[in-house]
Amino acid sequence: MRKIFSLIFVFLLAFPMTACGQNRVEEETAGKAEFDFERKTVMLNSGYEMPINGLGTYSLHGDECIDSVKSALSNGVRLIDTASVYGNEEEVGQAIREAISEGIIQREDVFVTTKIYPGSEMKNPVQSIQACIDRLDIGYVDLMLLHHPDPNDVEAYKAMEQFVKEGKIRSIGLSNWYVEELTEFLPQVDTVPALVQNEIHPYYQENEVIPFIQNLGIVVQGWYPLGGRGHTGELLGDPVISEIAGTHGVSSAQVILRWNLQKDVVVIPGSSNPDHIRENTELYHFSLNGDEMAWINALDRGEKHDWY
Repeated sequence: MRKIFSLIFVFLLAFPMTACGQNRVEEETAGKAEFDFERKTVMLNSGYEMPINGLGTYSLHGDECIDSVKSALSNGVRLIDTASVYGNEEEVGQAIREAISEGIIQREDVFVTTKIYPGSEMKNPVQSIQACIDRLDIGYVDLMLLHHPDPNDVEAYKAMEQFVKEGKIRSIGLSNWYVEELTEFLPQVDTVPALVQNEIHPYYQENEVIPFIQNLGIVVQGWYPLGGRGHTGELLGDPVISEIAGTHGVSSAQVILRWNLQKDVVVIPGSSNPDHIRENTELYHFSLNGDEMAWINALDRGEKHDWY
């Protein structure tokens, strides 16, 4: 039966009904969300504005995590990404509270994303969601995601929907969901995800997945934008990217991040180096022309650098 509903959903996506018989997804989305490069934000379908570049905190722990988050906030970063499985929500929350107390930011200035993980967390979603909120201890969570598909993902998502109604979470979404997974999942929930976060970089571009998601009015965010563990050096040293960087007088990392932004993909590069954190925010004083975008697009190898 789920398979039948999924096929019907695909048909509705391809052939939307007229206004008098419009399907729910059509009603709740308003087409592709465009990036505002002046404000450095995008408007989510939930009605909240989200920064389009931020800091990923995977693998950051202890004082290193606290210092990295505060360094990012001091350099104008207003999007911080964490997850329960990263084991650093408490440090992220502490860094934000310290930045608030030091006058660097106000709570409403920063957009915080976290995620619950498959298995026991999605089997007990209410407890898991509340635990994330408690560990962060920053009042509310701007965006919460399901980290991967799971047999209990629909019920976990519905639990997140309830937390939105209670005002504890502002927006909800998914991570590591692709066309097939979305096609099966979306007909079973009431709230269209505000965002889907997937692996995206020049060697793994998801050129079919990104427009599919964006055309549903869902914002796309890329993790591993610089290639990820063990692959960053190769990607930053790619001759095509290096040549483009030289033309603009910027780094290869800045070129890759700007390429993502011009594809309307939010970026969350991770770093503990204050200079790199600052460099990764300096993406708005140059732009890539059509040829340069095409040259980077041609680098796609379909080369995924992690399993999910």
